[in-house]
Amino acid sequence: MGVSVDEFLQMLDRLPEVKQADGGGWTALKVRGKGFGYLWEQTETVGLKATIEEQLALVAERPEVFEVQFTMGRFGWVVVHLDKIDADELFELVTEAWCLTAPKHLVEAHESSH
Repeated sequence: MGVSVDEFLQMLDRLPEVKQADGGGWTALKVRGKGFGYLWEQTETVGLKATIEEQLALVAERPEVFEVQFTMGRFGWVVVHLDKIDADELFELVTEAWCLTAPKHLVEAHESSH
């Protein structure tokens, strides 16, 4: 159980057109210039875009793994503690965050190739 920062960064290579931008104390994760996640290496946490419903469900189900980061419009961002989640679940959440952000044609191309 648990995912290292390096393992998380390797996951990002499996999604098309992910760019990383240094934000000072964090790394912003973007697709086509739009953010879908943040990485805080020092605390080994990741913030991911989700629906508000999913954000609330994750936090209610396992508050030791997930916490509410913030909400914006119809999205609820969730903080994930890397040391308390398995790689498959984390990749699923990262992929969902990416899909909520990437252009529809890019999502469709990615889904059809997997």
